Amino acid sequence: MTIKAVLPPKVRDYRLDLLRGFANWAIFLDHIPNNIVNWLTQRNYGFSDAADMFVFISGYTASFVYARMMLDRGFIVGGTRLIKRAWQIYVAHIVLFVIYIAEIGYLAQRYRDPNLQNEFNVAGFLDNPSQTLFEGLILAFKPVNMDVLPLYILLMALYPVVLWVMLRRPNLTLAASFLLYLAARHYGWNLAAYPSGSWYFNPFCWQFYFIFGGWFALGGAGTLMPLIRSRGLLVFATLYLVFALVMTMAGRFPELAGLMPTWLYDAFNPNDKTNLAPYRLLHFMILAFLITRFMPRDWSGLQWPVFRPVIVCGQQSLEVFCAGIFLAVIAHLILVEVSSSVGMQILVSVVGIALMTVLAYYRSWSKRVEKAPVKKPADTERAPG
Repeated sequence: MTIKAVLPPKVRDYRLDLLRGFANWAIFLDHIPNNIVNWLTQRNYGFSDAADMFVFISGYTASFVYARMMLDRGFIVGGTRLIKRAWQIYVAHIVLFVIYIAEIGYLAQRYRDPNLQNEFNVAGFLDNPSQTLFEGLILAFKPVNMDVLPLYILLMALYPVVLWVMLRRPNLTLAASFLLYLAARHYGWNLAAYPSGSWYFNPFCWQFYFIFGGWFALGGAGTLMPLIRSRGLLVFATLYLVFALVMTMAGRFPELAGLMPTWLYDAFNPNDKTNLAPYRLLHFMILAFLITRFMPRDWSGLQWPVFRPVIVCGQQSLEVFCAGIFLAVIAHLILVEVSSSVGMQILVSVVGIALMTVLAYYRSWSKRVEKAPVKKPADTERAPG
């Protein structure tokens, strides 16, 4: 079949790094309950949040990186590189899984707080460790805050075939993904979780973000550019974002909710994150369109020093994300056991982001050192015999 996708330029798109770094910071802050600093994240001002951005950018990046490889070097090479990346994420998930459970178990014993184990959904591991470990290895058991990596792993592992088709039939692939999303919502499809329930991020629904991101990278953005630049979309987007802000605030403040008709409030609260409610999907798509419109690839702001730490965190996304999961538990415990003052909330948030940023800079430096050519020692002249 003829290649119909439009490959993105080879130059690095720093917008992806900036947005992914911001998403990692926001996910860390959102994972700290009762933290005033997480009012800075987008989840408080609309239907979508950093998780939506993370999955969309992951799909965009997967196409950005591996599509050209698949075309230049063949399906086998490109597909196996995708599988290798999925394996790397899986290994990181398992390492984080073990450390996470050990961290919570130790902290619960150290501070004599058994509720901590229930709060983070790891109590079952102490009751049945072998079965729980097995379920964790097959991604069925997921402690609290560790739900997005299993989704990422699954989508990356299945993406070689999807990408092969998308390169040849991009619009058909997107349409099939959207139909799967609609069917999953209609029929209640989801994967079972251990010990009960289902996946928090329903992969049959959230796959659409990943596929949409890949489609957007392979010419979709260009196809939609007349719409993205239109005045009509700008007006509709503004009105919808204001509406989303009001409905989200109503979910935070009962006084505002009391001013609304019950049917209207109930239609948007609670926000259906698991099955990716259509109003949530629309909210994020509007944000993606606006960012594309007002933040072009060559935007000079991407070179501003103030954005450099966020960009570096986005470039080392996997390590920063895992560190954020670990640090969020410690920050939460400090707020519970030491102090929950506003000053302490700000302190643990700032220190956590600082540590994530230091890790990102270290990994960036470490990778440059590993790739640097080895200098050969200078030849020394032999002394005359």
